[in-house]
Amino acid sequence: MAQRHSLAEIRERTYKSRDAWWTVWLVDPLAARLVWLVSPWRAVTPNRLTFAAFLIGLGSAACFWHQGYSWLLAGAALFHLSFVLDCMDGKIARLNGTGSVFGAWLDYVFDRLRVLACAIGLFGGEYHRTHDLDWLWLGLLVIFLDMFRYLNALQMGKVKGDMRKRLAAAGAELEEPAESADGDDLQGDFRQKFGRFAAVRRFLVENRIRVHLISGIEFMMFVFIVGPVLDQIKVTTIVISLGMLAFELLLIYKLWTNTKSFARRLAKLEAAGAAAAVDSLEHTSA
Repeated sequence: MAQRHSLAEIRERTYKSRDAWWTVWLVDPLAARLVWLVSPWRAVTPNRLTFAAFLIGLGSAACFWHQGYSWLLAGAALFHLSFVLDCMDGKIARLNGTGSVFGAWLDYVFDRLRVLACAIGLFGGEYHRTHDLDWLWLGLLVIFLDMFRYLNALQMGKVKGDMRKRLAAAGAELEEPAESADGDDLQGDFRQKFGRFAAVRRFLVENRIRVHLISGIEFMMFVFIVGPVLDQIKVTTIVISLGMLAFELLLIYKLWTNTKSFARRLAKLEAAGAAAAVDSLEHTSA
């Protein structure tokens, strides 16, 4: 059994500098205390926590399938517990230095499979009970948006990484700070175009909350927790889907403007480099 870290140390070493508001307010306080409790035990590894989170997620899906408000509440509670454990695996990895590339892959894949299983359980169960095709369409919408959100984030990360590499090869850096796939780059837009919301932004930053208020995390939590708890699954799913889609379109627009700026700057750098090469050649010849 390893030495137990203090709760303050766990917060300092495992909290992300910026995270989703749901995680900051509703997950981190509990997850940090659970990490404090189990971190000395070497048997508690990130991969085992990931697997446990996935199994509890399957339990949530099973509860959703049974329908009835009591089952919906149980499914929502299990989904939140699953997400808490899913957050703990990364905290344990950062705290004990036990993370791995395979663990990151496992965490990503199990997250997507959990959403798929819970979508089938929740919306498939409602269809099985009512035979209303709207539930199947909503289920497909949730699965599509979850897939689109995370595939889009991965591809955005590749595009931004490629821009950084090409500018670095040309002897420059991106003019703007490196942008996260979860929308931290929107802060610049808020400062420039929405100065009247400076106090709100300052509050978010001081509390480690991303400006990107509706991300994949909030999307999942509203679909699988808020909707079932309020017993308003259809309305909640439609509203949060529109909200996440709006934020994703904003990120895509931001990426488009960055690529335009990148192309112009790279062209200038390449032209300047070509001119410098010609001058150097002429100087050498002289």
